[in-house]
Amino acid sequence: MSELAPSILSADFTHLGEQLHTLEKSGTKVLHIDVMDGAFVPSISFGMPVIRSIRKDCGMFFDVHLMIQEPVRYIREFVEAGADSITVHVEACSDIQKTIDEMKQYRIKVALSVNPATGVDAVLPYLDQIDMVLVMGVEPGFGGQKLIPQTLEKVKELDRLRKEKGLSYQIELDGGVNRENLTKIIEHGTDIAVAGTAVFRGNIRENVRDLQEVIAGAS
Repeated sequence: MSELAPSILSADFTHLGEQLHTLEKSGTKVLHIDVMDGAFVPSISFGMPVIRSIRKDCGMFFDVHLMIQEPVRYIREFVEAGADSITVHVEACSDIQKTIDEMKQYRIKVALSVNPATGVDAVLPYLDQIDMVLVMGVEPGFGGQKLIPQTLEKVKELDRLRKEKGLSYQIELDGGVNRENLTKIIEHGTDIAVAGTAVFRGNIRENVRDLQEVIAGAS
């Protein structure tokens, strides 16, 4: 069955620990962590110190999404901070293969991401080397955006390719996920749906329950 991955980019950081405990008690297994550098994307979020801090008291799978230029420079530091998987953007890597090779030195899942304007062909040479492809459903850098519907065609294409090639990589969609479009997102082939505002705005426990019910019905 597909998974919900709440993005802490939309969390209230004055109550972050409490909110993470609520997610765990609600059955959440995957936590999406957006790291932004102010260079590859306009915004700046947080880095290793925050991840290291929450890792001490959180048992969820840390799905770390690096929206940073030349992420190969920091792979080891993010692994040491507690990342269970690391996603890098093909647009941010001058040498994608070198970056993949660096990640494969560690016991983490390896993932590539593509922006809305980037085609699936950008990840084709690497599909047999990676564990996941993250499709950005919005322009990276800001939470609360609406899903760009055309990005679901990339999810559909990636799903077709893994069946055709006999591969087992997962497909993740990040951006604009909500209760209204989640069924369509899952039906197109998404394994992990990243949701920020849809989880953290209002009652977290109820939001997670509602989203998980949609996923169960669509899977």
